Amino acid sequence: MRVLLIEDDLIEKMKFEKTMKGHDSGHAMVSVKNGEEAIEFLAQNKELPDLIFLDLNMPKMNGLEFLQILREHKSWCYLPTVILTTSMNTKDLKKAYELGVSGYIIKPLKFEEYVDRIEKALSYWSINELIKSN
Repeated sequence: MRVLLIEDDLIEKMKFEKTMKGHDSGHAMVSVKNGEEAIEFLAQNKELPDLIFLDLNMPKMNGLEFLQILREHKSWCYLPTVILTTSMNTKDLKKAYELGVSGYIIKPLKFEEYVDRIEKALSYWSINELIKSN
């Protein structure tokens, strides 16, 4: 699978990369720092990601703003997008699902729990029929 991580925090990016390497699945990962960079990446690449992990709290364009643009674009609207955030705000959760998010994962404090959640998401999406049809 091709995975796009949209995350502005360097430590969170490193945690995600470490988890991907430990998952031993051979997934390819690209990361960008915010929604604006993600839109540029999607527009410039013919090969779209199979799965997007999206932080909510970012500068320039937050995750919900990015998700709205993503869902309005004819070629990107179907891309599975999982929110990966520290936000436990119910308004964020409801808005994300209104915008068609594929999942909402709250980043736990313990690294082992973080790894478990990311690995479960990767495992699920790697067997999902939408991904296999691409």
